[in-house]
Amino acid sequence: MWLNRKIIANLHATSHTQDRWQQAEKMHDKQMNIRKINIQDIEKLKEIGKLTFAETFSSENSEENMKEYLESGFSTEKLTAELTDQNAEFYFAELDGKTIGYLKVNVGQSQTEIRDKNALEIERIYVLKEFHGKKVGQILYDKAIELAKEKNVEYVWLGVWEQNPRAIRFYEKNGFKAFDKHVFKLGTDKQTDIMMKLKLNEKKPVANNV
Repeated sequence: MWLNRKIIANLHATSHTQDRWQQAEKMHDKQMNIRKINIQDIEKLKEIGKLTFAETFSSENSEENMKEYLESGFSTEKLTAELTDQNAEFYFAELDGKTIGYLKVNVGQSQTEIRDKNALEIERIYVLKEFHGKKVGQILYDKAIELAKEKNVEYVWLGVWEQNPRAIRFYEKNGFKAFDKHVFKLGTDKQTDIMMKLKLNEKKPVANNV
């Protein structure tokens, strides 16, 4: 029996949709865990850090600049200092024991800029590419906001590369607004990050009874 191309295309589309539903159901059935990590997790952090950064930025940057940043930004010495810093915290997103993303937040003098005692910085939220679109980033973001509220800070801020529209849309959707810019150096390349801020517990204006 012969099928025309339209029917074949519809069959392929239906099959692809079913595959996505099955993947989502499998993801839902598995146990997602957000875990605070420590110095014993340094090798896992180095692995997930390098992999997610490379997946996110390799296509937009030179091999030389990427190599330089990955070696310095995720060196054992640097990660050891960050993991033992009392004003910095790392969390893994784990699915059935596999690390699929991570979060880093800073307060006080450990913030990369501003260093306001009433602020918390989200320095990093990265998720493995295969888990994009599965709410892992949102879960890590929600954890950061939970931490900010626990620490009773007034606002949360972060820097996001101006050429990363996907991340910018994500933070805008969560209520962040741009307030400044700063330079982020990737190897020899000076890049511009948009600084974004979210005020917590901002009171809404009360309507006058007339």
